[in-house]
Amino acid sequence: MRELQLLHFWLFLGIYLAAFLGNGLIITAIACDNHLHTPMYFFLLNLSLLDLGSISTTLPKAMDNSLWDTKDISYMGCAAQVFLFLFLLSSEYFLLTVMSYDRYIAICQPLHYGTLLGSRACVHMAAAAWGTGFLYSVLHTANTFSLPLCGDNAVDQFFCEIPQILKLSCSDSYLREVGLLVVSACLAFGCFVFIVVSYVQIFMDVVRIPSEQGRHKAFSTCLPHMAVVFLSISTGMFAYLKPPSISSPSLNLVVSFLYSVVPPAVNPLIYSMRNKELKEALWKLLTGWFPKAMNCLLSPSNHS
Repeated sequence: MRELQLLHFWLFLGIYLAAFLGNGLIITAIACDNHLHTPMYFFLLNLSLLDLGSISTTLPKAMDNSLWDTKDISYMGCAAQVFLFLFLLSSEYFLLTVMSYDRYIAICQPLHYGTLLGSRACVHMAAAAWGTGFLYSVLHTANTFSLPLCGDNAVDQFFCEIPQILKLSCSDSYLREVGLLVVSACLAFGCFVFIVVSYVQIFMDVVRIPSEQGRHKAFSTCLPHMAVVFLSISTGMFAYLKPPSISSPSLNLVVSFLYSVVPPAVNPLIYSMRNKELKEALWKLLTGWFPKAMNCLLSPSNHS
């Protein structure tokens, strides 16, 4: 129905603009405020960059299809979408693992924080997250698109996704990619265990902090990260590892929407709600930018 297509377009446009604005403000605030040039905010800046990239990989094409009533994507366009989305999504997951290590050192070993997480170490860890995501994406994309495809080549999803592409395979060689997905799930589970163990140690140390203000500050920096990790991991693993018996086009669409669109849109809100320093930097950025913009618009030179 044309009305539903237009509804999808406006819904996706609103979500995309919210994600772009939220992540863009966080990136600008961290880059411009010297007080936020710390390891935690450096990793948060990288997370916002990854969120912007991942949502820009899927939603613009979906909005284009809904607006112009088309359903087509080229073979190379589909391959590029799979590669970029996997690269950005997996890099984000590895970065969330690094961020849990950052919080563990900051709270459980604060005297070693400057030594273990210097500027060079932070750059190396962020580069390792991006690099591992790149290699992971190259492996899966090359393996998936080396499979012979048949049928009408219809991907039953609003973007190109590996589980949907595997359904179009004509040979049993798709089991090779399934095996890679299982290995990837084991790697993801290992990262998840690392994150859980880190936060168990963190909370054991937090409850021993004598001052209520100290406990509140520790929780305010850890709880948003835990919420983002849970949202990203639970929806992503369910999308790729759910049994075929409960699979349906509607459920697949909802789950893919939850793990590909919702996290990039809500992550800025989650991180800014409980973080006083970030809220102050955002407020300083907005209050400093708005008067300058108004002066620029109302200056006599613009009316000459």
